[in-house]
Amino acid sequence: MYVVYFGTDRTKVRDAAGDFSQKNLPPDGTLTTLDAQSFITGQIADALGATSLFGGAEWFVLDTPSGDPDFEEEVKSSLKEMSESPNTFVVLEGALLAPAKKAYGKFAASSEEFTAQKNERFNTFGMAEALAQKDKRKLWVLLQEARQSGLREEEIIGMLWWQLKSLRLALVTNSADEAGMKEFPYTKAKRALSTFAPGEVVLLSQSLLELYHAGHSGQSDMDVALEEWVLTL
Repeated sequence: MYVVYFGTDRTKVRDAAGDFSQKNLPPDGTLTTLDAQSFITGQIADALGATSLFGGAEWFVLDTPSGDPDFEEEVKSSLKEMSESPNTFVVLEGALLAPAKKAYGKFAASSEEFTAQKNERFNTFGMAEALAQKDKRKLWVLLQEARQSGLREEEIIGMLWWQLKSLRLALVTNSADEAGMKEFPYTKAKRALSTFAPGEVVLLSQSLLELYHAGHSGQSDMDVALEEWVLTL
């Protein structure tokens, strides 16, 4: 069988999928995630008949198939087989147009949409907070939301750079006045330093700056590089 969680509120989409898996995945089950970044043609076909070496249930999270045309096509052409498979598939998607909603819903055991409030600009300060906490999972989820809201990589990097700059200032100063910062953000930055290893803030700043320049010069894909940077926290 398969279930679908989709919509513009990516945090709720992922939370709902996570809750479903946590409540329903058998103790002896195996959970495998397939995503657009690492998808290889034929993986869905293999997953349909996959069996565990230890006899447990096989579950697959299909993370945003629309991120790769081959991934999306293979999923959509296999929906009936997925519904009949002894394995369980959890599909995560962004906003879906009516035809896609109908296609996914035709054989789904359940389908749930989560819509973010309209006309609400994404708050990038949440990303800065997640970075200060070294909360890789939260920062990655917020990165996806920022993209969905239309923010460009330059804007996202700018906010992350601002946070790292605040941390570096807090590292080498003894007061908000000395750092040229307001007391509240300075105190938060000072406190956050305890979550980083010695020298780590400087290294993160250097790598983020290199990522930015490499992306602008065409040496790398800034979108992909930024996600990889987040996942190395």
